[in-house]
Amino acid sequence: MNQDSAITGVVLAGGKARRMGGIDKGLLELNGKPLWKHVADTLLSQLDNVIVNANRHQEMYRAGGLKVIPDLMEDFPGPLAGMLSVFQQEEGDWFLFCPCDTPYIPPTLAARLAAERQQAHVVWVHDGERDHPTIALVNRSVQPLLQDYLQSGERRVMVFMTLAGGHAVDFSDCKEAFVNVNTLEELDKWQQTR
Repeated sequence: MNQDSAITGVVLAGGKARRMGGIDKGLLELNGKPLWKHVADTLLSQLDNVIVNANRHQEMYRAGGLKVIPDLMEDFPGPLAGMLSVFQQEEGDWFLFCPCDTPYIPPTLAARLAAERQQAHVVWVHDGERDHPTIALVNRSVQPLLQDYLQSGERRVMVFMTLAGGHAVDFSDCKEAFVNVNTLEELDKWQQTR
């Protein structure tokens, strides 16, 4: 069932969710299950090891049975800080990062990204219209570059992924799998349609 024991799945749930008034987005429920758990369960169906990067309500995430890693940088400056914190606190070479607000990621995500990892140290999802650089398979070897990038004050994920020599992987055949929740209204709409 699990396709690659050399990859650790990471649910990114450490953000401030400014667009949602600071609500801990990962804990919002969709069809009776927290958003982060939808992501974690799909990753667990593909990978042997899955962890969570979270800065708030860590006990609630830990109650789900997974290891929780907080950001080491102050003020939680975005997904790249979460990625760096995982590199600094977790063993392994390859990490599949996925935001907590993408509950419909496909069951083939890990395999399809892993098939491209010989080409680059960073590969991410492209849904046919746009890039999703926080849904990415990343090698630990980019850690020094990432640390320097964040220390320079930069936070833009797409810029870093390109700087690291990465490339997108085409997932246009399952574009709808990468919709994410940005507002409570969107979440309400999903409750009614899925």
